[in-house]
Amino acid sequence: MLTNMSNYIFELSDKVTRKSVSYNNRFGIKIAADLYLPKEFDESKKHGAVIIGAPYGGVKEQGSGIYAQNMAERGFVALAFDPSYNGYSGGEPRHISSPDLFVEDFGAAVDYVGTRSFVDRNQIGVIGMCGSGGFAISAAQVDKRIKAVATISMYDIARAQANGWKDSLTEEDRNNILDAIAEQRYADFEGNAPALTGRGAPIGFNENTDPIGREFGEFYSTPRGYHPNSLTQFTVTSSMSFMNFPLLTHIKSISPRPILFIMGEDAHSRYFSEDAYELAAEPKELYIVPNAGHVDLYDKTDLIPFDKLEAYFIDNLK
Repeated sequence: MLTNMSNYIFELSDKVTRKSVSYNNRFGIKIAADLYLPKEFDESKKHGAVIIGAPYGGVKEQGSGIYAQNMAERGFVALAFDPSYNGYSGGEPRHISSPDLFVEDFGAAVDYVGTRSFVDRNQIGVIGMCGSGGFAISAAQVDKRIKAVATISMYDIARAQANGWKDSLTEEDRNNILDAIAEQRYADFEGNAPALTGRGAPIGFNENTDPIGREFGEFYSTPRGYHPNSLTQFTVTSSMSFMNFPLLTHIKSISPRPILFIMGEDAHSRYFSEDAYELAAEPKELYIVPNAGHVDLYDKTDLIPFDKLEAYFIDNLK
């Protein structure tokens, strides 16, 4: 685990306070998080809380922190956290990714905020960005303490890894991937450290780079969104779990609690939100942000519909 440093990609608002906190999840892994509170905050009263999960490969000093800060400006207790084995959170070896762990991290965040004296346990909602959108929904399927869910530029990581991009993976492809992962397990076992995947956000991209990779690179690999903890890489063998365990099997069970799917009009990831919306039971809403792509909703505060999120959580955290 790296030693804590700042490296936030955004300036701290003078309307909020930010405090570094930590707590253990049920696996005993210490989670590093930032707690954002409105500047004029009355701890003697009970408040609604919103938990924000980072994009897959991201950390709390990036987009999830921007969301937490803005929700705190609007009167909510807001928590942004680093996933297990990543960022400043604990767990060895580093950069493991797991559907169970990443879903549990949302439950652990509920444990933490729900035990703050100034939080109303009946008014806890979650926001999942990119891959955390799938993890947030999956958490809400089994954790009824989560009263409302919003996703931003959602990715269903389990579907993407099990079926390939837009479900293009053949059975032969799948078997070849699993064979390679099986061999990698031997190499990891005999080696000093597990092998990592290639960067999801390439460095040194240009007009010939795959458009999706370039979009991620323009954020994670430039000063716009760079953070040293955000490698956009995970252990190769992590894919095995995602290929075996789907995330959204029980999405209908979230009802009558609401789900708000927010996506950019031009997002390459639209099909994840659109398909999850179709699977979900009422109440549900699909909100499309005009002239926005996938990564635009990570940090472009002129495009992010914070008014919509504020109204949604005010209406549903009662």
